[in-house]
Amino acid sequence: MPSFDVVSELDMHEVANAVDQANREVGTRFDFKGVDAKYEQGDGFVTMHAEVDFHMQQMLPILQDKLIKRGIDIKCLELKDIETANMRCRQQVLLRSGLDKELAKKIVKQIKDKKLKVQSQIQGEQVRVTGKKRDDLQQVIAFLKEGDFELPLQYQNFRD
Repeated sequence: MPSFDVVSELDMHEVANAVDQANREVGTRFDFKGVDAKYEQGDGFVTMHAEVDFHMQQMLPILQDKLIKRGIDIKCLELKDIETANMRCRQQVLLRSGLDKELAKKIVKQIKDKKLKVQSQIQGEQVRVTGKKRDDLQQVIAFLKEGDFELPLQYQNFRD
């Protein structure tokens, strides 16, 4: 029986490359000359450090641009509040991946409302969709690509 998985994953290697490129651009831009501004990548987040709030606002579009060029959808970014202490600003950007329960339920509900001859079930941080016909599964993929979800979706393990 044909099936595929709906997941939301990030390529952390590409994120690391984008953070490295953003650090290089901040180091070479004229408006950041003599300013201590940098990006640091942690496990599931990127921290932006700068001296003033203005530079922090300039750094976010640089990071987003580098992520887009690397093929990472910026819908997976979640911004935290800017923290200011001792003439330094810091802001964390969370990198969300994996489908949480509510989003998975929303996906399953929308697939069932479409009235296609497929079954969908939640398996941890992914949704498995199975059906008898390959065309039905392709219709589900096309339908989900048109949908507006808060996370980018990928379609993996398509089996015949």
